[in-house]
Amino acid sequence: MKQHVFIIGSVWVEPNSSAAGSRMLQLIQFFLSQDWQVTFGTVSQKNPNSIDLTNYGVTEVSLALNASSFDEYMLNLNPTIVVFDRFIIEEQFGWRVAETCPNALRILDTEDLHCLRKTRQEAIKNEIEFTNDMLLNSEISKREIAAIYRCDISLIISTFEMKLLQEVFKVDESLVYNLPFFLNKIKKNHSWKPFHNRHHFVSIGNFLHAPNVDATMQLKKYSWKLIREKIPSAEIHIYGAYPTQQVLQFNNKQEGFYVHGFVEDAAEVLENSRVLLAPLRFGAGIKGKLTSAMQCGTPSVTTSIGAEGMCCQLPWNGFIEDQVKDFVDKAVALYTNEKLWNQAQQHGIEIINTMYDKELLENKFLKLIQQVSLNLEQHRNNNFTGKMLLHHSLQSTKYMSKWIQEKNKK
Repeated sequence: MKQHVFIIGSVWVEPNSSAAGSRMLQLIQFFLSQDWQVTFGTVSQKNPNSIDLTNYGVTEVSLALNASSFDEYMLNLNPTIVVFDRFIIEEQFGWRVAETCPNALRILDTEDLHCLRKTRQEAIKNEIEFTNDMLLNSEISKREIAAIYRCDISLIISTFEMKLLQEVFKVDESLVYNLPFFLNKIKKNHSWKPFHNRHHFVSIGNFLHAPNVDATMQLKKYSWKLIREKIPSAEIHIYGAYPTQQVLQFNNKQEGFYVHGFVEDAAEVLENSRVLLAPLRFGAGIKGKLTSAMQCGTPSVTTSIGAEGMCCQLPWNGFIEDQVKDFVDKAVALYTNEKLWNQAQQHGIEIINTMYDKELLENKFLKLIQQVSLNLEQHRNNNFTGKMLLHHSLQSTKYMSKWIQEKNKK
């Protein structure tokens, strides 16, 4: 049976701006590779970094919030699969999809666990230690986990988050599926620019994402001056879409600290850089900058938060350090020691080929979709909590939305 996939995006797809954008494009290309029809809709406005999905054979549609026009559109479209891009989108459109297309498979792409990222951010802000109890008592956790229960399949991007959902939140394993990035395998003899032909440190990240702003501040305030004491000629080049004025003000030629903003081809930058630095203090999911660095043969130094759920027990393609002094020492060692650098590069190849094998992941995902679709009624009956939440919790969302809908008509 040929499927018709309708993706409801939180924003238009920007694969060159964020890991979330790259992830969404990977999913779209997977659906298209099965010769399935794909429609992408969102309430957001396009900007210069948004790609034209029609070039890929995808139908684009602009959506409206709290509008009966969506219901009419869904009845006409009649998709067999609906993908919600993050839990907030499921909150807004989930009940409408369930009412208009009850037989459609509902998939939630979490991107990362927002509740984990936000709760960690609050802990950093309040200078307290993060605990699972904080997570369990967070309002955003209740909302996000409820969305997971209301969907047939929720895509979880990291092994750490899968474990967290099952062990801390007690979510049944049948409702969540670990699906990391789809990446092509790297040949062992792949030819990249060698150590001596690469220069400078690099840091990359979308600055609409709070963890990236904080990481840049950490570099500027603490790590970079210590690295420069050990390597006076060192330069770091910071790239990322939507830099804030605060980040732009960090640019300082005398300190070798360069802020460039958005770059069209991040791979080219990474392939010419020697070491990537990512001192992330909070966050969640898989960090696209780190997998991109591995794909470009660029070793990295990051934190336990940065590398979380990305390599299982495999050695990192560089170093994982949480203390500033250790982070600096390892950054200097990786930048100056060719043997160490080459070894780290090989570790990156092993991580990509073991954890992110595109062909293997796509085949397993396809089988899951087929299996759940075939037994959808039983799958939903086994998830009574989800049925209950859809019946009760969404009634309030539904009637509030209908009230707004009527109010907007006046």
